[in-house]
Amino acid sequence: MTYRCRECGYQSVKWLGFCPQCRSQDALEEVSATRRDVPEIVDVRTAVGTVRARTPIGIDEIDRVVGGGIVPGSTTLVGGEPGVGKSTLLLQLAGAFAAAGGRVLVASAEESVEQVGLRARRVGISSETVALVGDSDIDAILAAADTARPDLLIVDSIQTVIASDLGATAGTVSQVRECAARVIGYSKKMSTASIIVGHVTKDGGIAGPKTLEHMVDVVLYLEGENSMGLRVLRGLKNRFGPTHNMGLFEMRGDGLMEVEDPSSALLSEWRGSVPGTVVFPSVEGKRPVLVEVQGLVAPAQAPQPRRSVRGLPPARVHQLLAVMQRHAGVALAGSEVYVNVVGGVHISEPAIDLPVALALASSMFDAPLGSMASWGEIGLTGEIRPVSNDRRRREEAARLGIERVIAPRKGSPMGLREAFESAFV
Repeated sequence: MTYRCRECGYQSVKWLGFCPQCRSQDALEEVSATRRDVPEIVDVRTAVGTVRARTPIGIDEIDRVVGGGIVPGSTTLVGGEPGVGKSTLLLQLAGAFAAAGGRVLVASAEESVEQVGLRARRVGISSETVALVGDSDIDAILAAADTARPDLLIVDSIQTVIASDLGATAGTVSQVRECAARVIGYSKKMSTASIIVGHVTKDGGIAGPKTLEHMVDVVLYLEGENSMGLRVLRGLKNRFGPTHNMGLFEMRGDGLMEVEDPSSALLSEWRGSVPGTVVFPSVEGKRPVLVEVQGLVAPAQAPQPRRSVRGLPPARVHQLLAVMQRHAGVALAGSEVYVNVVGGVHISEPAIDLPVALALASSMFDAPLGSMASWGEIGLTGEIRPVSNDRRRREEAARLGIERVIAPRKGSPMGLREAFESAFV
């Protein structure tokens, strides 16, 4: 006999008046242990099975991110900020998948069938092979899926559905874990691909237990500023293909539209004739995308100068400020510093170090850099290290007519002071 917490799922071999893990009072419930049959043991040399082909979704930007299509029997988790367009994108995905001959069941626990139908009409989806169900009980949703037998099941969202036999409220750790496990089990058993939507926390991570991301096969994240029209879909995990690929969409009145040339879209308003801006060729997976990095240095209005960073880790900028002062003589400790990656794009690769430093120096000296691209990782000793995909970055910059490049090459060391001298000649 075991006891399980109805709030977080913690198990104990004896009853306690509280849960040692989540500290809930009187949360442990008695669970009968059932004896399971011994599973079949298979020789590794014969455990090849039948390789199932991917099914293309029909939206090129999504197919690129997931590696060419969706795998039958797989489960994909899609996260993103509220209002960023997750439900709209997945509804469009359902329409494209149905147009290619697949059957789709969209289960919404947040909206009624009528509300989902209105959105479907707005984005132009009228396929008879896209079915809707509005229910918050996960067993009822899976029973409907068992009746409809779809090729793709979409659950929106995993934090709002419940397993009624658990007794906990929707969104708790135990409910999220159990509901996700039942969807995953159904997908594996029926060879039906499934997509579940996940809410995000204040820190930007997907809400619920971290094991949720380990349970699923693919993790996608949709990001973008709500005030801007551009949305970026990133692949954070993929058991069947590459990760860190990126797809770009534009939010319009009739849904999310694919952006065929992301570099041109992100640089449409770029002006190299003003101080404090430089082009950075970011590489997501194997795809180079040009983004604009802006830096602004202003006199401090308070004893503690302000630091504002959008689009990259703030700690990275703080480190660059110290290196610029120590190894290039550019002192910004007493000035307010603002850094922004235009378009709501978030950059995590260290190759953005040199563009940020150049943009800040350009703003401080009031010296425009002109039509120039840059990349390179800056170390604490002031050296600029080469980064991967140098050729792809140069080719993408040249394709948009940017021929001046400041970036380190392998075998040719470059220092931060040297880079500044080359940029401001």
